[in-house]
Amino acid sequence: MKKWLCAASLGLAMAASAGVQAADKIAVVNLASIFQQLPAREAVAKQLENEFKGRATELQGMERNLQTQMQNLQRDGSTMKASERTKKEQSIMAQREQFSTKAQAFEQDNRRRQAEERNKILSRIQDAVKTVATKEGYDVVIDANAVAYAGSSKDITADVLKQVK
Repeated sequence: MKKWLCAASLGLAMAASAGVQAADKIAVVNLASIFQQLPAREAVAKQLENEFKGRATELQGMERNLQTQMQNLQRDGSTMKASERTKKEQSIMAQREQFSTKAQAFEQDNRRRQAEERNKILSRIQDAVKTVATKEGYDVVIDANAVAYAGSSKDITADVLKQVK
């Protein structure tokens, strides 16, 4: 009797755990594809380009000016007085440092803004994934790039893309 009770409870436990495992509905979504196809991404890229256009133009002008001054120094340096040449070299070095500082600040600001905008878009995509998964009753949604294989019937990429647009 004791063996029968133990076997019955073990069978019941296995059946219950198998039922729980089968209840999980898993879907796959290709986040990279959605991100690439999103029209908002191109609009954000143009917005960032316009936002940093003035500073980029200023940096290009500074770089051209520095190159011109360096070429002039190389060309005319041998005929200049030593004090005049030293003064010119120091001026160029100061301008080069100023250019380097401005270029680093520009790069940092540009990277920071791109990350902010990318995170906004990814947040919208994530919200859309949650909405579609909830609506269709999925318990788990995995990025397609993290899966070796998934059947196309469980792919919700198109639905998420419609939701985000």
